Amino acid sequence: MGWEPIHKDRAGTVTSNLADYERTCAEFSWAAARRELSGLPGGRGLNIAHEAVDRHAEGDRGEHVALRCRGRNGRVTDVTYAELRRATNRFANVLRGLGVGKGDRVCTLLGRVPELYVTALGTLKNTSVYTPLFSAFGPEPIRQRLRLGDVQVLVTTPELYRRRVAAVRDSLPALRHVLLVGEGDKPLGTTDLASAMAGASDEFTIPPTAPEDMALLHFTSGTTGAPKGAIHVHAAVIAHHATAALALDLRSEDIFWCTADPGWVTGTSYGIIAPLSHGLTSIVDAADFDARNWYRVLEGQRVTVWYTAPTALRMLMRQGAELAERYDLSALRHIASVGEPLNPEVVVWGERAFGLPVHDTWWQTETGAIMIANYASAEIRPGSMGRPVPGVDAALLERDASGRVRRTGGRVHEVGRPEEVGELALRPGWPSMFRGYLHDEQRYAQSFVDGWYVSGDLARRDEDGYYWFVGRADDVIKSAGHLVGPFEVESALMEHPAVAEAGVIGKPDPVAGEVVKAFITLRPGFEPTDDLRAELIAFGRRRLGAVAPKDIAFEQHMPHTRSGKVMRRLLKARELGLPEGDTSTLEVTG
Repeated sequence: MGWEPIHKDRAGTVTSNLADYERTCAEFSWAAARRELSGLPGGRGLNIAHEAVDRHAEGDRGEHVALRCRGRNGRVTDVTYAELRRATNRFANVLRGLGVGKGDRVCTLLGRVPELYVTALGTLKNTSVYTPLFSAFGPEPIRQRLRLGDVQVLVTTPELYRRRVAAVRDSLPALRHVLLVGEGDKPLGTTDLASAMAGASDEFTIPPTAPEDMALLHFTSGTTGAPKGAIHVHAAVIAHHATAALALDLRSEDIFWCTADPGWVTGTSYGIIAPLSHGLTSIVDAADFDARNWYRVLEGQRVTVWYTAPTALRMLMRQGAELAERYDLSALRHIASVGEPLNPEVVVWGERAFGLPVHDTWWQTETGAIMIANYASAEIRPGSMGRPVPGVDAALLERDASGRVRRTGGRVHEVGRPEEVGELALRPGWPSMFRGYLHDEQRYAQSFVDGWYVSGDLARRDEDGYYWFVGRADDVIKSAGHLVGPFEVESALMEHPAVAEAGVIGKPDPVAGEVVKAFITLRPGFEPTDDLRAELIAFGRRRLGAVAPKDIAFEQHMPHTRSGKVMRRLLKARELGLPEGDTSTLEVTG
């Protein structure tokens, strides 16, 4: 598939998987990517857990560490591929003993603990469907998702069960089994997972699994409506494996750390499936974000590839490059980000703090895997999403005055000129594309226009094929005839030395339609004064001209999703006194 090492790391050593982007795009096929995986023995199909665990355990990597789990107390526990195979076999047998079978939904409400990984992979071995939930969800978001997903088995802790689930369980008729992890009283109607696992066999034969069998159900929130359950199939592992090699530059000798919360899609696609499919060692850290702790993990575990969120990187920026320089991070050879667009300032700061640039990637819950990326062997243009992954056909579609994709005679119009803004769309055909929204065929059909999956993101493309994020279609600000992308304004403001983070919205105005308002989080050492506000407004005008913010508010507690995105929608609702809608994915702080 054209994966040849050419990238030069910080020592000048040639290492990258992607030798020649144009050549690889021309030669790549998903059929060839499928041949990189083994498939179930005897031609019985394709199962994610077999590719992530059993093929390594049964080969020459059985004693290689699959998961290096670091508890909140700093204690490290290693799990080899052979041990992971036995544990996931036991969990599959537990499910089978409970009468849970093909297509039945099994859900985790857990933090980063080994049992989450065992549950996910054991569920997939049993040909059941794995569904992760955020451990910080409240009772109502949990009830919504468990009910919508027809979840039959929930794996959680005694504390989370007591605080988040017990009160709503009577309204969940499909929920037949609750398996509890860890210490604490096990209430009536629940089962201790450790005891159930101890009594289960560690031998299990994965049943025949068709590539199109449902494997994963990921919930993604609408802004005000019910959450959507995006369906993914076992064939998704083809894209997980290939994009991990091409976009994240992974290979079997790596120590990989994906910091994504296991309750969202990145935590599954690139926190579980993709790294294990490469037979490498994946770091699992149970602790919450803390700059010094993160640096200790990077240094102590000799992490080579790090996949994290722009928000986390901005939080590290606040602590200064000097803190990073106290740690030996020389093992790092590739850093990538996900979750929201990566500000150019963060890319530049990465070079200063780590001696390495940060490579942005773009994808969605619905795409299941990375679709656009900056590659280890290619030039990074700070602020750009990068170029499409080989095998992915992307386009920008024109939009009419009402914001809908423009069509003539049923056909869409593609943006023709460089730098023109359009809606980012993808041609179906990649293996990890979602196959539906559970119980909502109409909503799924609305995601496609004239053979394209429409992402809802606006972007522009430069003359060299690099894509640049402008904003969500419903975030873009229309001000006095200008189409203003919030991300562009936020990134410009972050160039000011006082600004740690920015969130930008459109505020209704009787003359201009909307004016740009920015919410600013300050770096340590700066005070929210009127003089600083005036300075920032003037700075914005110099950098952005007519599209600069007219109003600036200081906000030291910016609302984020658990995946790291600034919730512009929530900023706007609060500014205008509107209903806040679904806040179930809001990051919990304090």
